Amino acid sequence: MNKKILKFEIDLDFILIAVTTSLKDYRICYHINKCLNFNFTRVDDLKLDTSVKGSPLLFSLYHYSWESTETDFYFIGNKGNDGYLVPEMREADYFIMIKNYIDDEDLDSLIYSLNKIPEIVAAVKIDPKKIKSRENLLF
Repeated sequence: MNKKILKFEIDLDFILIAVTTSLKDYRICYHINKCLNFNFTRVDDLKLDTSVKGSPLLFSLYHYSWESTETDFYFIGNKGNDGYLVPEMREADYFIMIKNYIDDEDLDSLIYSLNKIPEIVAAVKIDPKKIKSRENLLF
């Protein structure tokens, strides 16, 4: 009998923006909410179970939803209680994950507006397929 090999490919159906700032999560969310008319609210921390350590890593997590387009925005801390969510991107303090639909014009406008906030050093779109630890972003 011939062996069949199944390839498993992770579907990364989200857009990722890396945000660099020196502010705490609640302060930068306040500025984003104020400047972009968003309403990020704190939800339960993102838990990342690792087989190396006994307790899960915890990362701050905020959520906002555009009701009109059913687009979900997640503001995620990259630095947790004992490590990084995406270790190969240590220069990014936070990530904004966009799930469901957002058109290119709105995305460009969002990134432009984020970069206009004085407290944000940089906001850059990242290709999730090029991140080695992309499985950490699936929740």
